[in-house]
Amino acid sequence: MKRDNVIHVCRFSRRTPADQPRVGVVFEGRRVADLSDVGVSSLTSLLESDDPVMVAKTAAERVSATYPLVDVALLPPVERQEVWAAGVTYLRSKTARMEESDFSATAYDRVYDAPRPEIFFKSVGEKVVGTGDTVGIRRDANWNVPEPELALVMTSRGRLVGCTVGNDMSSRDIEGENLLYLPQAKTYDRSCALGPWITLVDDETLIRQWTISVTITRTGTTLFAGQTGIDQLKRTFGDLMDHLWRSQTFPQGVILLTGTGVVPDESFTLAPHDHITIEISGVGRLENTVAVV
Repeated sequence: MKRDNVIHVCRFSRRTPADQPRVGVVFEGRRVADLSDVGVSSLTSLLESDDPVMVAKTAAERVSATYPLVDVALLPPVERQEVWAAGVTYLRSKTARMEESDFSATAYDRVYDAPRPEIFFKSVGEKVVGTGDTVGIRRDANWNVPEPELALVMTSRGRLVGCTVGNDMSSRDIEGENLLYLPQAKTYDRSCALGPWITLVDDETLIRQWTISVTITRTGTTLFAGQTGIDQLKRTFGDLMDHLWRSQTFPQGVILLTGTGVVPDESFTLAPHDHITIEISGVGRLENTVAVV
């Protein structure tokens, strides 16, 4: 079997009621090698190793059990890691946030140019949803949007080891009413999706060559589609990571959503059963349907 140069590691199950989450390496987007077959029992232990790429490659070469990707259920590529998020890191995001409210416009304008970025808590690992699952829109919100984002994956020592695709769901009317309502606009059941897997790469120059796109369909009709380059992200990875790690630690590691540069205009809001597809060219595709929570 041909082995990819870029390593994608995932969590998956075999779709049986008693099956426990497993760790795998995805080959060519078609098959997954079961690393639990050779003793790799958790994604965290792989990421925390001195050389996750070598560990994953070596383990995958020894695996005898592989499955077609279509026959397994991909789980969120997170265990006990916290998920945090950065905001107003793209010019389009700043503009959109200023459109939410005249009351808050000055604050968003200032944070875009400020030395300190906006960073906020998004989700505990247990509440993250994966590809193929449903994301939520709040029942008390009237203006809901997905936010397609690159997510940086870091170890407990603060080392960048990979990235994944993220959806930072947002209730824009709640946030626009008052900045102090940001936690309610951002953090609720099914408000964070990650997947389909983690791509083991730490080269910022390479990652900034990728594109991120989003498509939203309703009953088969495309309502919105947009794309941007990750090179449009204003702040460096190092800057965002440095501020995230100031005065706090993450014993299980941490995932940081880096902000969005693709935002539907103010006339659009999500509805139940909408289908969201977010794709990062160097990683893969995250797909979710929408439900009210």
